[in-house]
Amino acid sequence: MLYQRGGIWWFKFRFAGGVFRESAKTSSKTLARRAERKRHESLEEAVHGIKKRLAPVLFAAAAAEWLIFKQPSLAEKSLRIERTNLEKHLRPVFGGMLLLDITPSDIAAYQRARLAEQAAPKTINLEIGTLRAMLRRHRLWADLQPDVKMLPADTEVGRALTAEEERVLTEQCSKSRSRALLPSVLLALHTGMRRGEIQSLRWGQIDFLGARLTVGQSKTAAGRGRGIPLNGSALAALTTWATNFPGRQPEHWVFAAERYGVSGGRHPASTYAIDPTRPLKSLKTAWASAKEAAGVACRFHDLRHTACTRLIERGVPLPVIASVLGWSAATTVRMARRYGHISADAQQRAMATLSPSTSAEGVDYSGVGTKLGTVAGR
Repeated sequence: MLYQRGGIWWFKFRFAGGVFRESAKTSSKTLARRAERKRHESLEEAVHGIKKRLAPVLFAAAAAEWLIFKQPSLAEKSLRIERTNLEKHLRPVFGGMLLLDITPSDIAAYQRARLAEQAAPKTINLEIGTLRAMLRRHRLWADLQPDVKMLPADTEVGRALTAEEERVLTEQCSKSRSRALLPSVLLALHTGMRRGEIQSLRWGQIDFLGARLTVGQSKTAAGRGRGIPLNGSALAALTTWATNFPGRQPEHWVFAAERYGVSGGRHPASTYAIDPTRPLKSLKTAWASAKEAAGVACRFHDLRHTACTRLIERGVPLPVIASVLGWSAATTVRMARRYGHISADAQQRAMATLSPSTSAEGVDYSGVGTKLGTVAGR
């Protein structure tokens, strides 16, 4: 159907379940009719160029299908991020378009608009990552990839706590009104677990006799179901914490929902409405207060950085660290660079191993220094 608006001809037609209303960008009805026919033909040609099961669909329909497709493989938090990316940001812009019609120019315009809204480059990249994954599933990303550029963004590498920072921080955690804060922090420092993994623990996942726990929910597939040996500090923290729940059941949450009385305090007598069937919602307020009191600026995730850094500095092989922290084989090297804040002393010790008096092959290097000095003096 053709119609005029402000002296310019527009066309409207239905295709693949969607309604297309586009300007022909001409005041000539004849040219507008040709533009409509060409547009329709281009859509049909695109259909013939892909597999039947990948017939063109509207972005809105593909987005709903994408969330269903990803639900079994994503952790709850990751799925929530995907849903936010799609429903709050991408769908208002691309929702009425066919996936086939999305161009690099459309994506660049989206990036500019989000920057104008003062969204962080890292956040925008995550949103484009969601769009990219959808297009890749429909075999449409390869043609766009050369012309789509991610925004430059700062990468947070985190930091490792010093021994003194750990001491004052855990001391303040022990004084917190939240009883769960100290054991959670100790568990992060001595296992390298993520905050979400700690807060999703159930008693049935902990083997006190074998000094081992099994991770349940995790951010990555490599992290789910992995076993972590408990060192003395981690085991002591969990054993002490367990004494607060003599009637605990395997399905109960280790860090259960807990509310405090008006008087406050961190002792059991000052708490009420403990529900072991519901997980503790958040430690955010208690964690912020403890950091402020300790004068230590860090994130909870930096406790994981700390564990990783200490393992690396003490010579633990990367494959072992990867298995404990839940890294996939493909990301082990990248994560080592991100998490491994190696001290100067550790680097010096490492390089010293390359210059022994006698090499592993039996070559004597003891006189090399003297010979080099003689050569330099000539």
